[in-house]
Amino acid sequence: MKNYYPYLLLICIIAVSACSPKGPYALTNKVYKDKTKGFTETIKQELPAALADSTGAVIPSEFVGTVNFGIRKPNYVIIHFTAQDSVQQTLKTFTVTQTQTSAHYVIAKNGKVFHMVNDYLRANHAGLGKWGSVTDMNSCSIGIEIDNNGQEPFTDPQINSLLTLLAQLKKAYNIPPANFIGHQDFAPKRKPDPGPLFPWKTLAQHGFGYWSDDLLELPPDNFDYAIALRLIGYDTSDISAAIVAFKRHFIQTDISPQLTQLDLNVLYNVYGKYSLQ
Repeated sequence: MKNYYPYLLLICIIAVSACSPKGPYALTNKVYKDKTKGFTETIKQELPAALADSTGAVIPSEFVGTVNFGIRKPNYVIIHFTAQDSVQQTLKTFTVTQTQTSAHYVIAKNGKVFHMVNDYLRANHAGLGKWGSVTDMNSCSIGIEIDNNGQEPFTDPQINSLLTLLAQLKKAYNIPPANFIGHQDFAPKRKPDPGPLFPWKTLAQHGFGYWSDDLLELPPDNFDYAIALRLIGYDTSDISAAIVAFKRHFIQTDISPQLTQLDLNVLYNVYGKYSLQ
């Protein structure tokens, strides 16, 4: 029996560690705090960069602190679905270095909100894409991941929590209604989320994004749908991908790469809302 004692002791140690009052994410929380301390030290640096011209001659430089400055703030919100099986799986994905992905917030099916990155810091959630003239969306946006595998309805608690969170973000950072978009909108060539099951109409009714009116007008004969998509913000370098992304967001009953007359009517209506911004 003595040979079993070391194994029993090891099991006890593991069990105690798992039940630590600091929680299962104590280690990753410590890494987060250490990294933010490093960023703080970077911000405190006052020495100017060493400047030299093409001949190697040093250009005089000096740091003079201005009294007129502030911290940079986010101007967009990008909504995602996790495409994973549980919120625990997503939290693990965002707390290991191998994935190199993250988000500011994760919303579980029961409505619980996990805040993972300070709003003023850059999370790795958007990746390659383009919305209007913005290509580095990670540097100017907040990423919100919703626990959803991409093939199921979003839960009422999730949407209620999301609406509350969006209201707070909109007020805190004065984010315009047009700047609440989906990952599919920013990266139509790569991403389908949050997909056609996401309740964009409900969000628009609360001031987060836009939705088409119930009464639609026919667009004029010279209406150019590609230009309209581009002026809304879509990357039209792949027009089929842009059409699908638009339809995932604003049509939702059909996500084929062709525009029907109804789709054109909706596009014309929505384009008018965005052009007023």
